Amino acid sequence: MDAEWGLGMRLDSVISFPKQMTLGAIADDKYIYKMGKEVARQCRRIGVHVNFAPCVDVNSNPNNPVIGMRSFGEDKVNVANKGIAYMKGMQDHFVLTTAKHFPGHGDTETDSHHTLPVINHGIERLTDVEMYPFRQLIKDSVMGVLVGHIHVPALDNTPNRATTLSPHVVTDILKNDLGFKGLIFTDALNMKGVSNFYKPGEVDVHALISGNDVLLFPENVPVAIGKIEKAIENKQISQEDVDQKVRRILRAKYWAGLDHIAPVELKKLYEDLNSTAAKAVQQELYEKAMTVVFNDDQLIPLKYPDTTSIASISIGREKGNTFQEMLSKYANVAHFAVANKNSDEAVYDAVLNELKKFEVVIVGVQNTNIFNNKDYGISENSRKFIKKLQATTKTIVCVFGNPYSLKFFPTSPNLLCAYEDNEVTYKVVPQVIFGGIQATGRTPVSIGQEIAINSGYDTNPFVKRLRYAYPENAGMDGVTLRQIDSIALKAIADKATPGCQVVAVKNGTVVFEKGLWNAYL
Repeated sequence: MDAEWGLGMRLDSVISFPKQMTLGAIADDKYIYKMGKEVARQCRRIGVHVNFAPCVDVNSNPNNPVIGMRSFGEDKVNVANKGIAYMKGMQDHFVLTTAKHFPGHGDTETDSHHTLPVINHGIERLTDVEMYPFRQLIKDSVMGVLVGHIHVPALDNTPNRATTLSPHVVTDILKNDLGFKGLIFTDALNMKGVSNFYKPGEVDVHALISGNDVLLFPENVPVAIGKIEKAIENKQISQEDVDQKVRRILRAKYWAGLDHIAPVELKKLYEDLNSTAAKAVQQELYEKAMTVVFNDDQLIPLKYPDTTSIASISIGREKGNTFQEMLSKYANVAHFAVANKNSDEAVYDAVLNELKKFEVVIVGVQNTNIFNNKDYGISENSRKFIKKLQATTKTIVCVFGNPYSLKFFPTSPNLLCAYEDNEVTYKVVPQVIFGGIQATGRTPVSIGQEIAINSGYDTNPFVKRLRYAYPENAGMDGVTLRQIDSIALKAIADKATPGCQVVAVKNGTVVFEKGLWNAYL
């Protein structure tokens, strides 16, 4: 399955780990390995043995409509290193990985799901940039490569021929030049990048002739089988080639342990996929990615929250959301919100008049999206409001979204990029602002002329306040700590207390915080 950021990419009721662009901001690749290990555990838990990940496209085009956040960034070395770490995390735990989308889908402006994108770079550039991560993963130990539906005239100038269907790309370059001996997968054959130009069955034959081993999502399997059998009869494909492909697939199945297949155990499946250990990995990744892009006023972390008047404004979410709740754990923060980010200027100006009274205002740019052509979900009026606010008082602008959206805030003196808009980042960002967590992330892409790749500042590690995380983040066992509930409930049942508030802290990390009471008193 496609599980680039875990099972949550395709399934509900499961954890989504950070997208690869977020991971690209992390300094230490050991955390990427940990994610790969946990994704592998979850894949195998539900009976998945092949993950169509990692995506090792070098996203050199900010307007790329289909890769974007699925890439580790625009630095080919960073992409390769993190791709290797993610790959090893999965393959060390027996999930076969596939580097995609060969020969590189990072510099396209169209989506191969809907059309056939064209890359017009020459061979030297393609070899140096686009193919670099694939070359590194192949030198290491990647077991699979997925070929993308893109047209690259420098590699094959046959009109409307996708690289997936090019013998020169798949056999001559990938197999012979790069020496790849593992399984080669096509991208989905129902995508318009190939289905616009070939009928069902025909595209499957061309895919096999070009050198692919596994055909994903054929539109008509019986027709495809019939066309392939006829191609063997006509000597377009040899029976020996087909047998070799089958042997490679069988070897992969044996490696994955499928010679001793066991049914998926449904008991406690939900609990296993949503364990506190998994959530601890998820939170740690977001923590390590947090990037303080600008800190001109040295506001982050806030040094004197008890003697500073502080307000927060959520743009795009209702007042009292998780972001604001977490801010209130650290200081007496007055909260405001403009839930409808498309509100007119009069609404924003009314809030501005209230916020002028405060020494520091924390701005949460929330409810964003990943699309450049939709301004990443950040309205023009909200951008005007933030500029006015910055001219009035000290501000910390927290962007919960795609790093390319930082182009709207090049003059923000105190700017924090959270990369994604979710409940985990809402909890992590306030901890960075107040010093519960040190920010160490760097932007994995350049944003216009104002923000260079690898921009970011490490926040002051000597300003230390409580961190809020999971027991496993502090070296404890979440399952064991849950016994606190039963102990407290027994005390209430025995009338030893009408209720209690339990807080457990280890090494500066709050690992348990819960109130229990007798609702019938």
